[in-house]
Amino acid sequence: MGTKSIAQNALEQGKGIVRLAPNWVPRSFCIPGRRIKLHPDDYYALGGERGGIDERWFASTTPADNGPLTGKNEGLSFIVMKDGSRVEQVTLRDAVADLKDAIIGKRLWDTYKAWPMYSKFFDNQMALPHHIHHRDEHAKLVGQNGKPEAYYFPPQVNNHGGDFPYTFFGFQPHITKDEVRACLASFTKGDNRITAISQAFRLMPGTGWDVPPGVLHAPGSLCTYEPQKASDVFAMYQSVIDNRQVVPQELLWKDTPKDRAGNIDYLMSVIDWEKNVDPAFAQKHFMKPVPVEMESRGYSEQWICYRSDAFSAKELTVMPGQRVVIKDAAAYGLIMMQGHGTMGVWNIETPSMIRFGQLTSDEFFVSESAARDGVEIYNPSETDPIVMLKHFGAGNPDLKL
Repeated sequence: MGTKSIAQNALEQGKGIVRLAPNWVPRSFCIPGRRIKLHPDDYYALGGERGGIDERWFASTTPADNGPLTGKNEGLSFIVMKDGSRVEQVTLRDAVADLKDAIIGKRLWDTYKAWPMYSKFFDNQMALPHHIHHRDEHAKLVGQNGKPEAYYFPPQVNNHGGDFPYTFFGFQPHITKDEVRACLASFTKGDNRITAISQAFRLMPGTGWDVPPGVLHAPGSLCTYEPQKASDVFAMYQSVIDNRQVVPQELLWKDTPKDRAGNIDYLMSVIDWEKNVDPAFAQKHFMKPVPVEMESRGYSEQWICYRSDAFSAKELTVMPGQRVVIKDAAAYGLIMMQGHGTMGVWNIETPSMIRFGQLTSDEFFVSESAARDGVEIYNPSETDPIVMLKHFGAGNPDLKL
């Protein structure tokens, strides 16, 4: 069966909704927080030199950029289709290229010719280094897209807060460019202390943050759901984390054009200065959930990521014993956080533990036509709500905040 027919058959079999396989991504500079339901023996399933698995990517058509040891399809989501006794798979990226507007809708296909976002769980025991995602003008110099992203901290995967549940954003408003430049110039001399001129905010489960490109941030150690633009562009501007972990110098220059390597002025140009020193940063970028206007009972829905036009996300809760029909104006991926039941022709369930390589029934992709027609969800439990997170592409017509 060819790639195209696997994708077509999967979409027809699922009546517009396809099932996705778990997509685990290691990071050599991270220590797993062990909150993303992977079996305790499997966090280093790809080998110690690859680092621990502390990310699971959702609805991803974006390859992970993990250096020379990166696996062939690392970071790419796969559609799973059962054909009799056989299980067949095709990447979501190939499926979108084949099915085009039949899966992501005419608006997104005509604009991007691709699915323009992905989401992930980021699950690190420590804070990450203060780092930056480039704006389009800098990212395109190395053949990538700029990357806005957002954070939401789901209560279901935050049974503990890790070592440092605070995130640094930008710089204190009085900080000068010369002070930042001095930190970058001393990157190889030990701790460059760039977080000493930043400011940290305590992270709270059930809330989130918007992070535009060009803004430095050192994400804290809560387990984070991260919708973001389809890109893996970044550079690390902090040299030592918590007096324990040294950041390799090549990560300072990651995604810098070869002819600019060693040029600190270029690193400075990547910073969106006004946003980084904005005294009202928290007021503009912190996100409390915002309820969605609903016409029927039996469920509740709220916007959890809503400050970027590049993507958006909702949290949907279906109450015990309820059968509801949910309509959306755009295609979306989803990940189950709690409960079990049915969604269209599919059984859906939230696993408590997953072996590396095991298939699950907790992640799906809903085509635009199925979303517009309405997705029927049934919760058979007498006690447990169904909770799912839904990630949408750019320009969601339903987002009117």
